Amino acid sequence: MKLTVLVDNNTLIDRYYLGEPGASYYLEDGDAKILFDVGYSDVFLKNAAALDIDLSQLGQVVLSHGHNDHTRGLLWLSGQEYFSKLELVAHPDALEPKMFDGQDIGAPFTADELAAKCKLRLSSKPMQLTPRLTFLGEIPVFNDFEQRRSFGNGSDPVDLVMDDTALAYQGKNGLFIITGCSHSGICNIIEYAKQVCGDSRISGVIGGWHLFKVDERLEKTISYLQGQHIQELYPCHCCSFKAKAALHAHVPINEVGVGKKLTII
Repeated sequence: MKLTVLVDNNTLIDRYYLGEPGASYYLEDGDAKILFDVGYSDVFLKNAAALDIDLSQLGQVVLSHGHNDHTRGLLWLSGQEYFSKLELVAHPDALEPKMFDGQDIGAPFTADELAAKCKLRLSSKPMQLTPRLTFLGEIPVFNDFEQRRSFGNGSDPVDLVMDDTALAYQGKNGLFIITGCSHSGICNIIEYAKQVCGDSRISGVIGGWHLFKVDERLEKTISYLQGQHIQELYPCHCCSFKAKAALHAHVPINEVGVGKKLTII
C-alpha cells in the first residue's frame, strides 16, 4: 500500500505544499484509491494537484470522525463531478451535530444530505475496504488510562466522540495503523486493531494521537508503546511538540508533513 499525506499541520522542509490544522491521507492499495479524511478546507485538493494525484479516480472516502478539521473539506469535494460515484464510509455518529464552547465543529453535511450526493455507508462495526485494509468502526476501551472523556464543556451536549475510528492495513510485517485524532486512545486503537485483524504484530502507526501534555497518560502511553516494539511511529496533527519530544526520548518517532510518502508492504 502507498500512503501520501495530503493535509497536516506541518509541511515537509523544502516541499512547497499547503498546511492547515487538519488531516487527510491518500491511500493506494492495488487498484483501490481511498481518501482518509478531507481536512478543513480545499487544501487537500490543491496539494493533491501539486503532487500529481488524480482524485477523480477515487473509489472511497473514509472519515475518521466528525470534527470539522477532518470533514469540512467535503464542502469542496462535494462540488467535484466525480463525487456522486464515491462511497463515503463513516461511523453513524460522525455526521451528528458536534459543538465545542458554543460553536459548531461538526461535519458540513448531515447524513441525509450526503446520502443524496454520494453512496453513503455508515457502520459502527469493522468492515473491509480492501482485502488487506480494514475500517475498524467503534473502538472499545482496553486501557484504564484511556477512558473516554467528553469533548466540550458543561454547556455543550456530552460528546464522547464514539465515532472516532481508524484504519488497519495487514502487511507482510504486521499491522500498519492510520488514525485521525485518536480521541478513543491510540493504545486502545492498536489493541482493537490486533483483535479485529487477528495479528498481534504492529509495524507502524501514523496520524493524530491527541496527546498534548507530559503527564501520567503520556507516560503510560510511552510504556505501552515500548512493549509493542513498533518500528515506524509517525505521530502528527494533534500531537504537541512537548508530547513528541517526550515520546522520542523513549520510542523514536519520525517526522510527518504534507507530501510525506510511505510504502507499506
